[in-house]
Amino acid sequence: MKVTVVMDNTVPTGAKHHFLGEHGLSLLIETGEKRILMDAGQSVAIINNLSLLDVSPRSLDMAILSHGHYDHAGGFFHVLQHAQKKLPLYAHRDIFTERYSAAGGTRKYIGIPYVKDQLTTLGVEWRLITEPTQLTPNLWLSGSVPRVTEYEHGDAKLVLECDGCDCQDTIADDMSLYHVVGKDMVVIGGCTHSGLVNTVRHGFSVTGATRLAGWVGGTHLGPVSEEQQQETIQALADWQPDFVAANHCTGFAMMSALREKFKAKFIPAFIGTVMEW
Repeated sequence: MKVTVVMDNTVPTGAKHHFLGEHGLSLLIETGEKRILMDAGQSVAIINNLSLLDVSPRSLDMAILSHGHYDHAGGFFHVLQHAQKKLPLYAHRDIFTERYSAAGGTRKYIGIPYVKDQLTTLGVEWRLITEPTQLTPNLWLSGSVPRVTEYEHGDAKLVLECDGCDCQDTIADDMSLYHVVGKDMVVIGGCTHSGLVNTVRHGFSVTGATRLAGWVGGTHLGPVSEEQQQETIQALADWQPDFVAANHCTGFAMMSALREKFKAKFIPAFIGTVMEW
């Protein structure tokens, strides 16, 4: 398995290419059988970065949208324009929910910036699911992740409109990938709005794995409560993964905390970072 960070908030110092960074995430997943793009950032910048990595959108076998936020979905419009072919896209059936970010007395739309028909016209073959789905012999898409961990309350600034008022959006369409070899599991997440602990526990249930071998992707630890941050990092440490490659919505403070906890096992997964296992 090979995972390359195509888009992240950060271009690393000393990058060999002129990558473009933005608030967003995209991961190229190569299984040996399939070439999969998970999320696509928010803009046409995804095409620049794919080109610098010598990856043509036409070479993609499938795509995955981890959840319906603009910073993960927006770039798919441009990927599809360049792919010029039918592309299966797996996502939760609720990705087109109208969602907002509320802070400082203002509310901003942060959902998918296109209507479904636009993406269909460009070539999306929708694979809208809610249940765990096996994509390859060793790769599972989580489906809906049960919220069962007491301290994983999520981000209160993410809201839906409920009867004229704002209510917290739990991002019910949030999904992650599970790569399993034997009893070892690596989780590949987008933002993990479901909660990192919920996501890992669900992965064990879905796949039958018993050991967390690694973590890749966003954790959304940056915006949540201090209690959730501390409890989550401790739970992750208790699983004793071989590596923790975090980025995007993790935030620098939490990335620093993860570096302190996991030492050399921590990977700052900025644009261009490659992980193989």
